[in-house]
Amino acid sequence: MDRLLLSRIDEQLDSSEVAALRFLCLDFVNRKRLEGIGDAKDLFLRLQEQGLLENNVFLSELLRTLRRADLLRRLGTQNRQPLETDSTPVLSDYRKMLYRIYEDLTKENFEKMTFLLNGKLPRRQIEMSNTALDVFAEMEKADLMSNTNVDELYRVLQELDQELALIAMIIMCVVVVLFFCSDIEASVYPDAQPSISSRSPPDEAEYYAMNHQPRGLCVIINNENFIGFELAPRKGTHEDERALKELFRRLGFTVKVYNDLTGEQIRQEIENISRRNFLNDDALVVCVLSHGELGCVFGTDEKKVFLRELTFPFTSDRAATLAGKPKLFFIQACQGGSYQKGSVPLPPMEDTENQTNLEEDAGPIHGETVPSHADFLLGMATVQECKSFRHTSRGSIYIQELCRQLTRSAESDTPDDILSVLTRVNREVGRGDYLKRKQMPEPKYTLTKKVVLKFI
Repeated sequence: MDRLLLSRIDEQLDSSEVAALRFLCLDFVNRKRLEGIGDAKDLFLRLQEQGLLENNVFLSELLRTLRRADLLRRLGTQNRQPLETDSTPVLSDYRKMLYRIYEDLTKENFEKMTFLLNGKLPRRQIEMSNTALDVFAEMEKADLMSNTNVDELYRVLQELDQELALIAMIIMCVVVVLFFCSDIEASVYPDAQPSISSRSPPDEAEYYAMNHQPRGLCVIINNENFIGFELAPRKGTHEDERALKELFRRLGFTVKVYNDLTGEQIRQEIENISRRNFLNDDALVVCVLSHGELGCVFGTDEKKVFLRELTFPFTSDRAATLAGKPKLFFIQACQGGSYQKGSVPLPPMEDTENQTNLEEDAGPIHGETVPSHADFLLGMATVQECKSFRHTSRGSIYIQELCRQLTRSAESDTPDDILSVLTRVNREVGRGDYLKRKQMPEPKYTLTKKVVLKFI
C-alpha cells in the first residue's frame, strides 16, 4: 500500500485507537511483536511484515470496526465492500464483539469488572490495565478467555450490564455454531459410504436436544422444618429428596440440594442459579418440596414465594443461555384448602396403617396464577385450590409416583416424552384413595417440543 496514505492515516489516529488496533490484530501478529507500539506507523510495519497490507481489505476492516468513516473515504471503501479473495484475512467475530463491549462499557462498570476479576488475574496486571481491552488481553494470557471460551467474561458482565452480557452470549452461540459446522465438515469424506442407522434419529424439530454430559442442573429445594407456629414439619419429605436426587443423577443431571430455606433465601438462590451460564446444558430442573397455597409455596419462615418468582428469572430475556431449552419445575405443595372427591368409589391403594400416616402440604388459601413462558413445564402435585398428600415415612404421593414413572420410561428401549409420563402419573395418583379423599396432579406447560429423559 501507498506509504504516504498510511502516514496520513497514522496522523489521524489517537493513542486509544492505536491501542484498539493492536488488540484487534492479536490474531495475526505475535503478541510480543505488538508490545511497545505507540503509533499506527509502527503497527502498519508489523502488518506489512505479515503481508496484511498488500491491498486495502484488512486495513479497511480495521477502520470500519473503529467506525472511522473519514479514513475509509481516504481508502475509497466507505460505500462499498472491498474485493476479497479466499485467502483474505478477516477479523473474527469474537474480537470485533469484544471491541464492541469495550466501546459500551462505562468507567464505573470497568472498575467493577476489575474488582470482580481480583484473585483471578494478578493484581499488578489489573493495576496496569487502563481499558477493558487491556483486561481482555490479560484474561487471554491467563487462559480465562479465548475465541472458544467466554464463560468467565459472560459471568462478569451479567453482574454489570445485561445488554453487554447478551453480546458475550452471542459470541458463545457463534462458537457453538462454528464448532457444529466444522464437526459436520470433518465427518464428510470423498467417496464415503453413507452410514445407515437401524433407527432414525429423533426429529430435531420435534424433540429438545439432550446430548450434553451432564445434561444440566437439577435443583432440589426441600423444606421440612418451619420456624413459625402455623405450619407443621413435613415428615417423610427426606424420602422425596432421596428419590429425586437418585433419579436425576441417573438421568445425567448435576444435582444441588438446598434444605430448609426461608422465603427470601429461596428467592436469592433462584436468582443466583439464573445467572449460571447454561450454554453447555440441555435443560434445567427445579423441584420444590414445601407447604403451599394457591399459586405459591412457603419458606421455612412461613413467608410466601409465588410460583412466578420461581419461573420468571429463567425466562429467555433473563437467562439468555436457557432460551429454547426446556425448564422443568416440579412442585410438591398444596394449592388450597379444599379436598378432591371421587364420584365413583375406587379400591384404596394403601392399607389402613399407611392411610393414617398421610398428611397434607397445605396452607391458607390466597395467591396468584403462573404466567406462561416458552419452554416451561410446571408439574403440580395437585390442581388449584386443593390439597396434596404426603406419607410421613414414604414421601409424597405425587413425587414418589413421578419418580417411578420417569424411571420406568428411562429404562425402556423406547422412552416416552415427559407429557406422556405425566399423564401416567395423573392416572396412577388419581386412582388412589387418601384419607377417603382424592388427589389429581396438574401439569401446565408451554413446551414447544417433546422432552425425552433417558438414563446415561
